Amino acid sequence: MKVYQTNEIKNIALLGNDGSGKTTLTEALLYESGIIKRRGRITAKNTVSDYFPVEQEYGYSVFSTVFHVEWNGKKLNIIDCPGSDDFVGAAITALNVTDTAILLLNGQYGAEVGTQNHFRYTEKLGKPVIFLVNQLDNEKCDYDQVLEQLRSIYGSKVVPVQYPLETGPNFNSLIDVLLMKKYSWGPDGGEPKIEEVPAEEMEKAKEWNKNLIEAAAEHDEGLMEKFFEKDSLTEDEMREGIRKGLASRGMFPVFCVCAGKDMGVRRLMEFLGNVVPFVSEMPKAHNTKGEVIEPDSNGPTSLYFFKTAVEPHIGDVQYFKVMSGKVREGDDLTNADRGSKERMTQLFVCAGANRIKVEELCAGDIGCTVKLKDVHTGNTLNGKGAENRFNFIEYPNSKYSRAIKPVNEADTEKMMAVLNRMREEDPTWIVEQSKELRQTIVHGQGEFHLRTLKWRLENNEKLQVRYEEPKIPYRETITKAARADYRHKKQSGGAGQFGEVHLIVEPYYEGMPMPDVYKFNGQEFKINVKGTEEIPLEWGGKLVFVNSIVGGSIDARFMPAILKGIMGRMEQGPLTGSYARDVRVIVYDGKMHPVDSNEISFMLAGRNAFSEAFKNAGPKILEPIYDVEVFVPSEKMGDVMGDLQGRRAMIMGMSSENGYEKLVAKVPLKEMASYSTSLSSLTGGRASFIMKFASYELVPSDVQDKLIKEFEAKQDKDE
Repeated sequence: MKVYQTNEIKNIALLGNDGSGKTTLTEALLYESGIIKRRGRITAKNTVSDYFPVEQEYGYSVFSTVFHVEWNGKKLNIIDCPGSDDFVGAAITALNVTDTAILLLNGQYGAEVGTQNHFRYTEKLGKPVIFLVNQLDNEKCDYDQVLEQLRSIYGSKVVPVQYPLETGPNFNSLIDVLLMKKYSWGPDGGEPKIEEVPAEEMEKAKEWNKNLIEAAAEHDEGLMEKFFEKDSLTEDEMREGIRKGLASRGMFPVFCVCAGKDMGVRRLMEFLGNVVPFVSEMPKAHNTKGEVIEPDSNGPTSLYFFKTAVEPHIGDVQYFKVMSGKVREGDDLTNADRGSKERMTQLFVCAGANRIKVEELCAGDIGCTVKLKDVHTGNTLNGKGAENRFNFIEYPNSKYSRAIKPVNEADTEKMMAVLNRMREEDPTWIVEQSKELRQTIVHGQGEFHLRTLKWRLENNEKLQVRYEEPKIPYRETITKAARADYRHKKQSGGAGQFGEVHLIVEPYYEGMPMPDVYKFNGQEFKINVKGTEEIPLEWGGKLVFVNSIVGGSIDARFMPAILKGIMGRMEQGPLTGSYARDVRVIVYDGKMHPVDSNEISFMLAGRNAFSEAFKNAGPKILEPIYDVEVFVPSEKMGDVMGDLQGRRAMIMGMSSENGYEKLVAKVPLKEMASYSTSLSSLTGGRASFIMKFASYELVPSDVQDKLIKEFEAKQDKDE
């Protein structure tokens, strides 16, 4: 295989809703370019994409597939991404390392929720978009309706380049208004017959051609002037205008294919090769220092590893993009993230599970390698003269969590090792060993996402696991000031133990003043601050510890022990055993013994005095509240809002966004446990949502009473 230069390489992400036909299109692209000799079928489980056992079991894509096609002297690197929002991590990774997105639409459904989600990601990353309408042979396909829908959502930037002469089972021809030609195919597709536009279609074709010329001219002043002068543009000028329009997201061309019958695929590749922007024409990546890194083949070598796949009999296959310079077989590189040295013993370009050996890859290209010692997803390898690190991929927050444990507890260590390895393949699987909840939690993008994880553990690793609903990380705090004292005294022959602590607790907020006097039961307690320690708590909030000891009633050397005792109790609040937060503690008096006082005595006295005061200070439970944004079709808005209100949600606002309604709410985490499943069920899978932590808020009193009773019942059972 020839070595492609940076100005001959184009990187493309293939996106689309489940069922839009990405896997079938991939087969047609690979077949037409000669990479494979016959097209596989999903039903026969012999496709280049979806070759992992879990994908063949469920019949949907779980991982992205990296492949390439060579066409007219250009190399097109294409990443076929899963359609389900549960596997959005693969799409986001692909968009970050490619330069153009093809959004594939199922001709009978048009823009679906997956289309909307993917489009939002392209918008955020500023990537060009080509809409590709597939399955034109479906009897329910209405191309004009799909176009109308796209324009209603994405506006006048949607510009068709082709239209079919007929949709449904008789589809076999289309008009290309960029080339002003008719393309038609025999029953087996493949190479088209190219003819002049028929007379009966000429008026429509000319009108669509003029719209396309106007859209192309809009993005270049020189072209605009030529258009005004001649009322037309040459084919090359149109390509130039479309390329600039694509790069600036000023236009979204629409193409037609029937991937299952291999119709329109060659013309699509022609367009990708001739018109889609090259790597060098797109915005440049920045390293972690904020420096722009040009995709320059003559620069120092930097490789960014964006994906790991674990394959049977091979182990880790690691995919990378050459960010700058060139990489050759045998190169010695340094891992910028881990400090280790690596030798690139083998280089490949990819076609799913098939790999083609190459000797060199240039800046902008995508390849893979095997048998690296210590490289993980997200790492950068540098050659001499390069000190880059890259961290430009941001994944969405998790939306679905489950506690996981092996059926056989002896397998815990093995389970953790496998989970951490699997996270290399999909960084949106988050594994958390929660000391607070005493559970191992796996976080993902939805129920489907975590079901796939479980299937792989049980079938690939022969490791039986159980899912449970995760506990909620409640917090405890106080709502008023209270006072308590406690004497710890123990005598058992020889040196005894003695420590007495008097303290006041009160709710704390940032910047609150320190009173000089506190009153409890008509008695005044004057405060004389000797020292204040603010302790930010790792679970959020603060503990403020104030030393107000006068007259040496407690020696200064015992204060750290008192603080340690209080901290121990903060880790296990009295109401539900949850972490306590936002408390100020003033130690104002106490007693010690010249012989029997020691650190453990004051630690226990401090702990018990704090516990008693906390219980008398109007203790309250706080729960985590999340900001939730739901994107929902307008006709389902009422159902979704009603469901949220049943989850104790506070609706914060509503707005319309690209044909969908956006609902913004604050919802307790406790109520979000099964939300992704319920939302999918309510809307037939046509809605999506994102959520992120907002704050801790007081739980309603009825919920608090229930939680306390549950905790007490559990304590009694444990005893």
